[in-house]
Amino acid sequence: MIVKSDVVLIAFLLSVASPFAAQAGTAMQTKGKAFPPPAFYSFCSRQPSLCSTAGGTKVVALRPQLSAQLNEINLSVNSRITEVSDRAVVGKNDDWRVPTVSGDCEDIAILKKLELMKRGWPASALLLTVASYHGEGHTVLTVRTNEGDLVLDNLTSAVRDWSSTPYNYFARQAQGNGRRWERIGAAKSVGTTATGI
Repeated sequence: MIVKSDVVLIAFLLSVASPFAAQAGTAMQTKGKAFPPPAFYSFCSRQPSLCSTAGGTKVVALRPQLSAQLNEINLSVNSRITEVSDRAVVGKNDDWRVPTVSGDCEDIAILKKLELMKRGWPASALLLTVASYHGEGHTVLTVRTNEGDLVLDNLTSAVRDWSSTPYNYFARQAQGNGRRWERIGAAKSVGTTATGI
């Protein structure tokens, strides 16, 4: 988990346009199976619908209205939920759940997935994703779109292409089988094939 002192620095870095940021959207290439985070399976047994990545829509065509929804959900959840460690909230080091007032990064990512699904976004395009930053674990929600794999992050209100974030990505949920996780490889430019929601 990223400590509070890093939050201001990360928010600043993510809010400044980098000259090296990708100009076109990119998609995560996956390269085989990965182990999920330890608390993931108990979360799935309690919340199977939020664990799911089933559905026919793999990549969402990102129209202006949908782009606005991503920004709105990211900002709204970030402003409502205070980041607090699982140890402080539930007395355990790792416990995935839907937060109501406070939670850590994976809880916040789960709530964003729930909010988007309520608005009709397909679970198959909403993938919980783990990364690291300065040696600390971090979880975000990756949204697969025709404009690239976009990241909704509790450390910034900006929705960005995953390749324009400061993280080292390890794994994400597999599309079509949310209980399986895949290792993340390089970035590839996105095509134009997508379906609407």
